[in-house]
Amino acid sequence: MDSNPSGALIPHVTLNNGVEMPILGFGVYQVPPNETERAVADALAAGYRLIDTAAVYENELAVGRAIAASGIPREELFITTKLWIQNSGPGGLGERNTADAFDASMRKLGLDYLDLYLIHQPFGDVYSQWRAMQRLHAEGRIRAIGVSNFAPDRVVDLIVNNEVVPAVNQIETNPFHQRVDEQQISREHGVQVESWGPFAEGRNGLFANPVLSGIGRDHGKSVAQVVLRWLVQRDIVVIPKSVRPERMAENLDVFDFELTAEELARIAELDSGASQFFEHRDPAMVGRLAGHRVS
Repeated sequence: MDSNPSGALIPHVTLNNGVEMPILGFGVYQVPPNETERAVADALAAGYRLIDTAAVYENELAVGRAIAASGIPREELFITTKLWIQNSGPGGLGERNTADAFDASMRKLGLDYLDLYLIHQPFGDVYSQWRAMQRLHAEGRIRAIGVSNFAPDRVVDLIVNNEVVPAVNQIETNPFHQRVDEQQISREHGVQVESWGPFAEGRNGLFANPVLSGIGRDHGKSVAQVVLRWLVQRDIVVIPKSVRPERMAENLDVFDFELTAEELARIAELDSGASQFFEHRDPAMVGRLAGHRVS
């Protein structure tokens, strides 16, 4: 019996090191730990195979329990977690902190290897973090390494000063913040863009937007499905979140229609060029994030 009834419907992208990654997955940001195990179990049952978590979400243990209980062969899964900001220090302290943080995440997830490990924020001792991640990658403990929330200049700086090119940059990408130029720069350097916040958490009236609603009516699809189709049609990996099984199934049902050039042009006009959440270059936000610690 096929252990992934919907998996054949989910295309994969090939990362710059040859690793294949599903273009549509399931994210658990802001899912409480006591709800995460059930949510991930429901997502896996629906056919998702890419699961995205992070140390700072504090639900890696629950994700690991759901994976273990699923009975799905490990090689069919693509598991991502993220490294939170690590302190720098003399004698390679940042590298040791990174290795310790990775080991802690792996214990919680109950995994022998990780498919994708991301630096969660472009702050702290990023270069020590990356050196440690390169070693873990070389040892075969991580199949691919990447970054999250890095601006293009920070990505390029990391590339030119290190051995391994990030496989992925996970950044806010939605109809109001489309990141077209950043995606082009990423393409030129072989970095796959992955979207977080695809629905902008409903900000700016996304689910009632007349352009998106009209396109959805024309295809017999919801606004959420239009947004997800728009992202995958741009070759952007996306990880929508839901705790409702019916919505999980709906979010997977986006591979049986295609947006036209005219529809894509109409969606392009929605781009404000600004984050719907916060600016990572805001000094106050830098201080707030850097002050948060993960146990």
